[in-house]
Amino acid sequence: MSVNQPPQPPAATGRVRFPNISPRAYEHPADRGALATARAVPGFPAVLKAISGALGERSERLLSLASSIKVTETQYPTVHRLRVECAAVLDINPAPEVFVARDPHANAMTIGMDEPFIVITTGLIELLDEDELRFVIGHEMGHALSGHAVYYTVLRRLISMVTGIAWMPVGYWGMRAIIIALQDWYRRAQLSADRAGLLCAQDPEVALRTHIKLSGGIDVNEIDTEAYLKQAEDYDKVPDVRDSVLKLLHLSNRLDPLPVVRAADLQKWAAGEEYRAILAGEYPSRENDDVTNWRDDVKSAAKSYKDAIASSADPLAKVLNEVGETLSSTAGKVWRKFTGGPDDRPPSGDGK
Repeated sequence: MSVNQPPQPPAATGRVRFPNISPRAYEHPADRGALATARAVPGFPAVLKAISGALGERSERLLSLASSIKVTETQYPTVHRLRVECAAVLDINPAPEVFVARDPHANAMTIGMDEPFIVITTGLIELLDEDELRFVIGHEMGHALSGHAVYYTVLRRLISMVTGIAWMPVGYWGMRAIIIALQDWYRRAQLSADRAGLLCAQDPEVALRTHIKLSGGIDVNEIDTEAYLKQAEDYDKVPDVRDSVLKLLHLSNRLDPLPVVRAADLQKWAAGEEYRAILAGEYPSRENDDVTNWRDDVKSAAKSYKDAIASSADPLAKVLNEVGETLSSTAGKVWRKFTGGPDDRPPSGDGK
């Protein structure tokens, strides 16, 4: 952890900036560990290389240009201002482009290989106020800074082509294994991006309001926030393993963590020392990222799973976290077995 110069506020916002902040400052340990474990799945580097080398993000970008509204100073100027402010807070230059797509569902995503860009639906813009949009745009900026867009783009393409993969270097079940591993990682990556969104909004209540609205809240004044967060505690405390199985099925083919659960996770982080330290200017810098290796990621993930075992009351969750801890602890050995290389580096061809 390095101590940086005191963060400075962008003009007219009053929010602090975090010059040269490393994404490791906010990334959830289970995020980095799950991605490190996914990289260990046989065939992953070859699939990533084939997909990323084929089209880049040309397909997605052309589609957005042709079917959505590109955010500029004269098109959705409020969203443009929030885009610029969030990029300044997280020290991202140039700021990723933003497109607004017609879709009644409240959603946002960051896609692309070389130059990630953000897509926000009209349903989300209509649902949220300006501060809440700042949290969401900061969330997507976090995805961009962490390099999540590459893997999410790969995941989207794998899902769309899973029935026609004869030309790919792995078979159907190998492809399914990669998809499942990436889906598990992406749910955890959302927790990291929520933290980046909070660093941009710098108000835990704004983040909580956003999650409440995504959960079904129309008027947040009619929602008891303590009762809302207690739902996550009740969800974790199911005594019957049959309920645990149902919870596992809830996540099948789901790319986002359940909103009540992710709200509780973010509020817990917001109340901790790590968040306060970042606001005070104590965070890792990007120039030090190369000293943290892949083995550190899986060790961090193993610790995250171990902590989850200690804190969860869900009987099946304990079992699954024990499996996760074991997988993360041995991911380096798995990678070495299939590649013959050392366990302290990520697979080649991953774009990082």
